[in-house]
Amino acid sequence: MLSEIRDYLSARGRAPLSDIALKLGVPADAARGMIELLMRKGRVCRLDSCPSCSRGCGSCSEAAATEIYEWKA
Repeated sequence: MLSEIRDYLSARGRAPLSDIALKLGVPADAARGMIELLMRKGRVCRLDSCPSCSRGCGSCSEAAATEIYEWKA
């Protein structure tokens, strides 16, 4: 499954946790655990700010403020 995450994120560049979990067919918590392993290896990072504006001000709606992960090339 780690290779599926790698392939998915490297093709897309970045994706929300919900999309990754759906792609793998696992709960979000399970996908997060696998992503954390890739983060420890330095291959993936979590984006802390809102991807739509990149200001990180917290004024985005809850729907937009999801966990977004990015592949590090």
